[in-house]
Amino acid sequence: MKKHNFSAGPCILPDEVLKKASEAILNFNDDNLSLIEISHRSESFVNVIEKARSLALELLGLENKGYKALFLQGGASLEFLMVAYNLLNKKAAYLNTGTWSNKAITEAKAFGELIEVGSSKDKGFSYIPKEYSIPKDIDYFHCTSNNTVAGTQMKTFPKTNVPLVCDMSSDIFSRQLDFEKFDLIYAGAQKNMGPAGATLVVIKEEILGKVERHIPSMLNYQVHIDKDSMFNTPSVFAVYVSMLTLQWLKDLGGIPFIEKVNAKKADLLYSEIDRNPFFEGIVAKEDRSIMNATFNITDDSLKESFDKMWKEAGINGLHGHRSVGGYRASMYNALPLYSVQVLVDVMQEFERNQK
Repeated sequence: MKKHNFSAGPCILPDEVLKKASEAILNFNDDNLSLIEISHRSESFVNVIEKARSLALELLGLENKGYKALFLQGGASLEFLMVAYNLLNKKAAYLNTGTWSNKAITEAKAFGELIEVGSSKDKGFSYIPKEYSIPKDIDYFHCTSNNTVAGTQMKTFPKTNVPLVCDMSSDIFSRQLDFEKFDLIYAGAQKNMGPAGATLVVIKEEILGKVERHIPSMLNYQVHIDKDSMFNTPSVFAVYVSMLTLQWLKDLGGIPFIEKVNAKKADLLYSEIDRNPFFEGIVAKEDRSIMNATFNITDDSLKESFDKMWKEAGINGLHGHRSVGGYRASMYNALPLYSVQVLVDVMQEFERNQK
């Protein structure tokens, strides 16, 4: 039986997607060729990447609104660099809410003046800063919607007249937002969309072409737009699985449907964390992520016993990030509610065993 996969990334994927992907590895489109050995310029794969890009815009409600969807490589880590390379002319503002936004800030500092408008570093990134203002004389404002390591999530986004850039790597397609508020969204596929190797970038084309520096071709968004994400050989398998996952989501009912499912999963687990005296949440309740629930055991001497129980129940990937410790239950789109119930049952049984 497949394990209950709470891994933070690479993420759990829908069973039907895995089945179709495995079949395509052996024989894609009944062409008696493997997906991973066909030409990326072939009609078969061009259709795949075009459909993946189209589905991304459709699900986000950004079709025919001046946006382009790209499937690139290098993960969000390369986007930390590419965003600044393409958009930072003189000055940019960043909200520092955790490990990944901190890395984005580090990369961007090489291209211009950086203003850190807010930070939750003072409390181990256990909350989302609320009282901050965004300067009007900046090239863009950057934020991270969901913080995989700490387990926090932005519930609202600021109103601003400057371009809004957001790293949505770990909660893309998980909840309804006014995506037109954002001028550039990027997300590593491996958190909620597909296997590692592809990065989705959704960009409003009108914000490009305003920096004075030369941008190397491989790092230039406009080059990738002009080449329809085919400037270099794309990550064929990762793009294909992402396409299947996006189609799976559309068939379910899109983001409105999956948001309700994700809310049920999060409510179930957080209710148990708050109720059970042997566990406690790590971050501010109002900023809790619906994707990555972080918590601690209240008595470290019982940790070995609890670890044994959840592993025996077929649960995988529950350990917290190495920099934080504790536990982290990642509940991405494809994780069924039943898996969360199994974890809750283990927590309740653990409580009974201590009496």
